[in-house]
Amino acid sequence: MAIKKYGTAHWTGPLKEGQGKVSTETGALTDQPYGFKQRFEGVRGSNPEELIGAAHAACYAMALSLNLGEDGLTADDIDAKSTISLEEDPQGGFKITRAHLEVTAKVPGASQEQFDKAAQATKTGCPVSKLLNCEVTLDAKLVS
Repeated sequence: MAIKKYGTAHWTGPLKEGQGKVSTETGALTDQPYGFKQRFEGVRGSNPEELIGAAHAACYAMALSLNLGEDGLTADDIDAKSTISLEEDPQGGFKITRAHLEVTAKVPGASQEQFDKAAQATKTGCPVSKLLNCEVTLDAKLVS
């Protein structure tokens, strides 16, 4: 079974002055503005790294739910954040060098050992983690 989803981007103009719009197949994002200033200068709008981070966090939370379920556990809450690091590449240009996951979950009946095992397995097993060709790190916290 192959699932195919897509996002689109439209760009107009030169790099620094130009503007783009990004959209998703479902319409969850429609013509969301992005550009050089949003990416490198903190101007309001979107950028590719935050979209990758959102996709990574969403994928991780779903996959952690699956892994916990395999141990007969159900989370009341899973909050995931993925911080994507974009750095200059010594060989030219920029590259994504790291994705850092921060996860807090409320999982009734879970031991710390069960949670840590599921969290670590999910870090390497979630499809977006597999996609990223960079270091993926994790801070996971089980709360009561």
